[in-house]
Amino acid sequence: MVRIKDPIAQELFAFFAHDLRLGDCVVGMAQLPDSCVDITVTSPPYNLGIKYGKYSDRESRESYLQWCRKWAAEIRRVLKGQGSLFLNIGSAPSSPMLPHELVMRLRDVFVLQNVIHWVKSITIEDREGEVRSYGHFKPISSKRFLNDCHEYIFHFTKTGRVEIDRLAIGVPYQDKTNIARWSHTRGGDLRCRGNTWFIPYETIQSRAKERPHPATFPVQLAEWCIKMHGVSRIETMLDPFLGIGNSAIAAQRCRVKNFIGFEIDEGYLAEAKRRIDL
Repeated sequence: MVRIKDPIAQELFAFFAHDLRLGDCVVGMAQLPDSCVDITVTSPPYNLGIKYGKYSDRESRESYLQWCRKWAAEIRRVLKGQGSLFLNIGSAPSSPMLPHELVMRLRDVFVLQNVIHWVKSITIEDREGEVRSYGHFKPISSKRFLNDCHEYIFHFTKTGRVEIDRLAIGVPYQDKTNIARWSHTRGGDLRCRGNTWFIPYETIQSRAKERPHPATFPVQLAEWCIKMHGVSRIETMLDPFLGIGNSAIAAQRCRVKNFIGFEIDEGYLAEAKRRIDL
């Protein structure tokens, strides 16, 4: 159980259990029973040469895709019939087909129900003509490629027919006359956000102290996945690539009762446990 020092928070999360395990996720998930997980939110290594602590991110493309097929098959086995897998993956400008190749490799394992674009940085021109930039990105010095400001979140299910709570992360109508004009609003000032999610990284002063992992997604991204699936329908959540625990923090904030995470790096696992006060 979680040990939380704040007495109010302690009462709030008294029922929340974490099970964070050190080890290979394929081997670890094999020990879990069938159909025991409601939702998986995760981000595997991208095979782009990122310097992790214990994992080599430089496999051949075919070897990497075969490995992805193995852990995806285990996720499907432990996922309930109405469960969801939210898979975050990005690419490099020099290797743009990787996410799409992965989806094609998994097409006999899952049904791709939604494709979400996680936008990290965006520049827009407002109605007054002022250009505004929001978010953070890693600039690329190139005469061939654009700065890479987005990644994918693939929403996989077993059937493609899993109902979601679209308005759990809904947004107000900009034009309020739409509320009365469209019957599907039912008088409410909230619409589906759609499949472009602008979620910037928080500004940090020291990566070593504040984000000691080379490839994390924001806690908010995992929170939105949880809410869109439907918090009330989630008993157990899984992240086979835990990292420093952002998905576990999201589950805690959303009051998910049980969380299972696997991580092969002792340092990352220790940081995850520290951050959720285990």
